Amino acid sequence: METCFLNKLKTQPLWVLVLPPRNLKKHYGSWALVTGPTDGIGKGFAFQLARAGLNLVLVGRNPEKLKDVSDLIQTKYGKTQIKNVVVDFAGDLSEGINRISDAIEGLDVGVLINNVGISYPYARLFCLGCSRGREVQSSIFGSGAAIVIPSDPLYAVYAATKAYIDQFSRCLYVEYKKSGIDVQCQVPLYVATKMASIKRSSFFVPSTDGYARAALRHIGFEPRCTPYWPHTLLWALAYSLPESGVDAWRLRFCLGIRKRGQLKDSRKKE
Repeated sequence: METCFLNKLKTQPLWVLVLPPRNLKKHYGSWALVTGPTDGIGKGFAFQLARAGLNLVLVGRNPEKLKDVSDLIQTKYGKTQIKNVVVDFAGDLSEGINRISDAIEGLDVGVLINNVGISYPYARLFCLGCSRGREVQSSIFGSGAAIVIPSDPLYAVYAATKAYIDQFSRCLYVEYKKSGIDVQCQVPLYVATKMASIKRSSFFVPSTDGYARAALRHIGFEPRCTPYWPHTLLWALAYSLPESGVDAWRLRFCLGIRKRGQLKDSRKKE
């Protein structure tokens, strides 16, 4: 177990922690595009990118929430330029992508943070990166549910989707690296959000802002990463344990989440 734990730790690039983060504006361009920026990790990224001096294209389905986030960011970072684009990725994708393309036309967009799990937005940024002779960074969010633990019972479709995203991003990284396009899959394990069952931050459960700060340090390096370093310890531990034991624990954990959700729903109906 000890050998397995240490071997897994070696596969995680902790050396990134001692390197200064890249100057994203200088390296990739002055604009970043963030999908799903109105809550959770996407919102944390929007604030941290503005803090780093980048202007923002925020893509979401709720115009009121987009405006609220934009107002909050500009209150804190007054020099940040923000363009809001209303797109429902569950609807007409072609129309949505055209809307995004029109919004970023002529902008120096070099960073894409994708929280919606849709591959189509990448095509436009790939074309931009190849045509303008400048590097482009695309970050997709995976999940420990598909990569770190051997199974995620009761959440099979979610885990399978995240596994697809991991492989999808890795293939794009290999295909487009020579064209100056960096594709990276970032793998959070647990992040405290208002929407999640875990609401409080701790050593192993960072806040969305804390996770986003860590994630920005890893942009432009390895194709897959676990930016928040305590998660690396959990990843190494999970790989050191027998899969049957992890499967049994995960099933109990997921059943507990489902029961709490059902109880909450029943109380609302009363």
